[in-house]
Amino acid sequence: MARFARWTALAAAALLVAGCSSGSSDDGKDAGGGGTAGSDPSATASSSGSPGLPASLTKQRLDWGGCKGTSDSPAPDSSWQCATMKVPLDYAKPDGETIGLALIRSKATGDKDERIGSLVFNFGGPGASGVGTMPSFGSTVSKLHQRYDLVSWDPRGVSASEGVRCRSDKEIQAAESVDATPDDAAEEKAYLQDATDFGKGCEKAAGKLLSHVSTTDTARDLDLMRQVLGDDKTHYFGMSYGTELGGVYAHLFPNNVGRVVLDAVVDPSADTVGHAKNQTKGFQRALDDYLKSTGQDPEQGSQKIVDLLKRIDAKPLATSGDRKLTQTLALTGIVLPLYSKQGWPSLTSALDAAEDGDGTELLALADGYNERDDSGHYGTTTHAQRVISCLDDKQRVTPEEAKKLLPEFEKLSPVFGDFMGWDAAGWCHDWPVAGQYETPEVSAPGSAPILLVGNTGDPATPYEGTRKMADELGKGVGVELTWKGEGHGAYGSGSDCVDSTVNGYLLEGTVPKDGKVCAS
Repeated sequence: MARFARWTALAAAALLVAGCSSGSSDDGKDAGGGGTAGSDPSATASSSGSPGLPASLTKQRLDWGGCKGTSDSPAPDSSWQCATMKVPLDYAKPDGETIGLALIRSKATGDKDERIGSLVFNFGGPGASGVGTMPSFGSTVSKLHQRYDLVSWDPRGVSASEGVRCRSDKEIQAAESVDATPDDAAEEKAYLQDATDFGKGCEKAAGKLLSHVSTTDTARDLDLMRQVLGDDKTHYFGMSYGTELGGVYAHLFPNNVGRVVLDAVVDPSADTVGHAKNQTKGFQRALDDYLKSTGQDPEQGSQKIVDLLKRIDAKPLATSGDRKLTQTLALTGIVLPLYSKQGWPSLTSALDAAEDGDGTELLALADGYNERDDSGHYGTTTHAQRVISCLDDKQRVTPEEAKKLLPEFEKLSPVFGDFMGWDAAGWCHDWPVAGQYETPEVSAPGSAPILLVGNTGDPATPYEGTRKMADELGKGVGVELTWKGEGHGAYGSGSDCVDSTVNGYLLEGTVPKDGKVCAS
């Protein structure tokens, strides 16, 4: 079981594709908040920093050195440096126990006199590793690199920062046989038991950390990072879930907001069920666009996929290896190529093969989403995603409530509705710790303008969330930029209009007119 919100490897790769498009170019006011305190990591925290933190944290000096490779990603070249930053385990006890956060940076490549400060990236999830992703994203943001130190990190609970692994590879593979869309009482029992077992595994692995990996905790970490890096203001680029983190940060520290870009914007007004409905609509919309591109009628094409999934549910497909393609794995394989238009041809090939009885290609796509390599090792992004989101989300949908919602979900999408409806109940079922809020608070009166980038064809964070975020941030804060494109996210996806607008804002402080539209 895996939610579809995170910034996947394929989606990130799609950002590297260059392209051209045109759009409007009417720009307006200056962003402001561009100054920094220089690069001295012992710089004194501003008066609006996290209150009550000891100097041992706010004035700590980071020991930057060479980065080490992991089993999931090789070591980057020598232009990248890594360090560990200490943060409180519990911000209610700032003088208490600390944990380490893994950071990565590459210093600005241009003239030192032109340096703006640090530009901190969060690649989404929750659960994506910034340390592992940042170097591969460097070429996409090479213009920004001239004037910014590129910085990212593994948030608490993620990968090298006290990363949580809730199951072994063997247990993860065994769980692939669990039907995420139960058809009878036995399958429902197995589905819910699997959710309970996963939560127990997370509790055993994380211990007391499980109660301290919330988005609010990470937003406070981000402000401590600002102080340790020596910046007066936080310059930040958040993608997907990283937009929610950016909104929460702006609410907590509006006076510390510098130049902030939120791309593939999460709807902050949606609760657990609302997010599930949003994604159901978003992925069906992306699937419809894909089907149209192949000359198919969306309704007929969707029904063909539904019929295929039903056949796979009754009898999993053989593959070139020992594993079978289950209905849940097939659906995951369909989801992955919808994150990027460049993935559509692989979806066509995989669906054609599945229709012919071969599940190999859909299984390979599912493995890509689930971070499974050829040796059978799985990544832990989904583990971190779940421990963070289940601590954030207060709403706990019961199986009975989910079953009542299924007709509504299925009406939104015949392909994805059943899965997303059940996921609303199963994701945090019997979770060991209570959630913190129904919806995140992102109102940020007094904040500098924040650039919100929405893509009309985004499947995972549907375009409508961009306007919702602007409304929630408050008047004069959220500035909306629209791209009429496809895929998850907009920057670096082939629109010169989007890239030049974002670059102008981050490099020169030029805030575009609210509502600017970039044509595909």
